[in-house]
Amino acid sequence: MSAPALTFSDDQAEAWDRVAELLGGAGIDLIEGTLTAAAAGRPSVLAVIGKAGSGKTMLLAALTKALAEAGVDTISGDYEGKRRKERRTLAILAPTNKAASVLRNRGVPATTIHRILYTPVYDPEYEKIAEWLIGNGERPVIEGLTDTALDRAKAFHDQVKSIPGALAAAGLRGSDFIRGWKRREDALDIGFVDEASMLDERQLEDLKEIFPTLVLFGDPAQLAPVGQSGEMVFDKLPERKKLTLHRIHRQADDNPILDLAHALADPDLTFESFERMVAEAARRDDRVRWAERVDSGLMARSPVLVWRNQTRIRLIQAFRAAYGAPPDALLPGEPLICDGIELPLKHRKKRIDLEARGLIKGAQVIYLGPGKKPGFAKLHVIGAEDPQVSAASIIKIELPDEEEPFIPAAATMGAAFLHGAAVTIHKAQGSQWPEVQVFAPDLFVAARTGRMEAGIPLWKRLAYVAITRAETRLHWVVRNRLARPADPLTTADLPKAATPLSLVSESDS
Repeated sequence: MSAPALTFSDDQAEAWDRVAELLGGAGIDLIEGTLTAAAAGRPSVLAVIGKAGSGKTMLLAALTKALAEAGVDTISGDYEGKRRKERRTLAILAPTNKAASVLRNRGVPATTIHRILYTPVYDPEYEKIAEWLIGNGERPVIEGLTDTALDRAKAFHDQVKSIPGALAAAGLRGSDFIRGWKRREDALDIGFVDEASMLDERQLEDLKEIFPTLVLFGDPAQLAPVGQSGEMVFDKLPERKKLTLHRIHRQADDNPILDLAHALADPDLTFESFERMVAEAARRDDRVRWAERVDSGLMARSPVLVWRNQTRIRLIQAFRAAYGAPPDALLPGEPLICDGIELPLKHRKKRIDLEARGLIKGAQVIYLGPGKKPGFAKLHVIGAEDPQVSAASIIKIELPDEEEPFIPAAATMGAAFLHGAAVTIHKAQGSQWPEVQVFAPDLFVAARTGRMEAGIPLWKRLAYVAITRAETRLHWVVRNRLARPADPLTTADLPKAATPLSLVSESDS
């Protein structure tokens, strides 16, 4: 097998060689394209770190392709198939649905950490279809399913390697073929973890239990998880276990957004000097906008990024007022952020069920309307492979200067949500949007506090993370004003569901 055809920089080539060496010790020869049995031993962790534009995703994608060509099976999280003694496995992971969808949009078959920790239990009858689709069995005969339905499933799977999607194309719902979810018992071989700056110690330990070989891809300039004193999990690795990518690649050259992000590395740069750089970039390139007010239309799908909670709450209230949202209900199309699952420990199975449908903490959701049952809401989970779900929901709308939030919908237990028209920069980490609005007055306040994080001024870390959330255009909002929307809220822009709306009901517990 030949080396990758991509043109690597020197540091990428070195990282490729080091990862290939690590994989060779695990029985996978990327050069020869051969597989041998994995050797038992302690988990081995390697980190590939670099700032935005340094080529981490390019390297991850190239390694993923090389592993597939060597015969390593990529595990998606929706179905694994029956284990074969000689099989070697890879999973590409991200901490959130949104971060996983960013990779999938770039052709990398990523899934969430949760979908690897917990695996679906299939009904044995429908498992026959799944085994046939992945090439491990004969075409089955299933009572109630026509040949035409099986042909639809095959055609879908040939195009999109998703077992749930293929079964949905045959006219089945998730509740038909998935009986439940269980904690993974069998180990896999290799784990690639993107956005590793978001990992906490507990997640890393969970992953070590599953993967004897782990490669972390992370950005050291981002914000560390809350409660980790500014440290990221790869900071604690020995230097020999960290590979740093320095070069900014051609696809990132002449990108004013990344230019601004990297300018923040200058230790002498002040906030005022940085704002002058933003203004100058906006004058010469439309990809940077100097905005006198927040665009409420963008907030419906791309939240304003702020530092302070009080700013977030006030912008959310201004957004709702601009759209004429009633004080006692949500409008279809309003954005939400999952704030976790509020369930007693005895309802562990129901919690797993909700999380498996994409309702994990930090998930971005669009409200579609009330569900059929009291306390239920119809939701579109951004970035989920099967995005539409009806779930028991506790929706909280925080109010300025009020301790208790307004609750327009509340089940006795279920998924909890906050409004998503504005989010803190910490919660935005791992996500990207085509256009991003950064609320600069908050960063000015952060600069005035003089706070530091891991030796770097906090405002610079905040600005770096916020700016690099923008894929194509950055809006630097300099005044505390909101522009009224040109059009009403809608859900017509959301992708259609591959399956009928799935219901997470009380009886599922």
